Amino acid sequence: MADIVSLLLPFFGLILIGYIAAKATKQPAEALGWLNTFIIYAALPALFFKLVSRTPIEELTRVDFIVTDIAATYAVFILLFVIGRVVRGNSLADCTIQSFAGAYGNIGYMGPGLALLALGEGAAVPVALIICFENALHFIVAPALMAATGDDKRSTGQLVADIVRKVALHPFILSTAAGFAVAALHIGQPPAFQRLVDYLAQAAAPCALFAMGVTLALRPLKRIPAEISYIVPAKLVLHPIAVFIALTAVGGFEPVWIQAAVLLACLPTATNVFVIGQQYGVWQERASATILITTVLSVVTVSLWLILIRSDLLPLQLFP
Repeated sequence: MADIVSLLLPFFGLILIGYIAAKATKQPAEALGWLNTFIIYAALPALFFKLVSRTPIEELTRVDFIVTDIAATYAVFILLFVIGRVVRGNSLADCTIQSFAGAYGNIGYMGPGLALLALGEGAAVPVALIICFENALHFIVAPALMAATGDDKRSTGQLVADIVRKVALHPFILSTAAGFAVAALHIGQPPAFQRLVDYLAQAAAPCALFAMGVTLALRPLKRIPAEISYIVPAKLVLHPIAVFIALTAVGGFEPVWIQAAVLLACLPTATNVFVIGQQYGVWQERASATILITTVLSVVTVSLWLILIRSDLLPLQLFP
């Protein structure tokens, strides 16, 4: 248990420091702008490029891993959508944001730091692949579903062009694609360039976690949705279970790949869910509350998942 605490204390400690700093200094939300710019456009892309470019290309082409992971994630998404629509009678737009709240984890800001810290460099490739492909699909699904609900007033051509632009030009995806190219073509990197990438990559986790704490502090808990009763367990418990069952059922994956996928799946709701809700004027305060509540509770649930993973209590093959 002591090693789990030593892993999580600096991790969640950085989030807490950001939270306290925001409360103490009372800086406006706009003050976080340049730090977020650095994280999204420099530090995290450098980390993803580093992870992918220094990996043998054959490890980067595991389509079966990506498809299985995404299928499990969207099985949870669809389940929550059906509950919201059929059981709760919510609007299509509300159901979309609720479903993202239960299936879209904070994999970009929290994933790389925690997975590499807990599982080592062996987790680098699955982490990069999951972040790249899940984010790409989320960028497609969110505007497409909002268009279907009628909340997106753009024409079909404008919508498709915007989706393509967001996917193709997102810094996470661009950096991962560049890493793929370097790995596939065996392109040598000058030492000075490698050192720059390493410096930026080292800053990714601390800056991202601090910024996340600040963001949580700037979004006070105003409205707790009734849907929280099933969204929270879906995100923190059901999602990692679904990913674990899917990957072990398919089989053929390295243990650290399964462990990394489960660890990313158990992370709290992504702050991007609030951004999506704000963009369309849907479920904004409740999305903010969901992010805060899942993040607080994840201190316990992530600890439990880490105990299972590091104690080898998760069977790596459910079906012979």
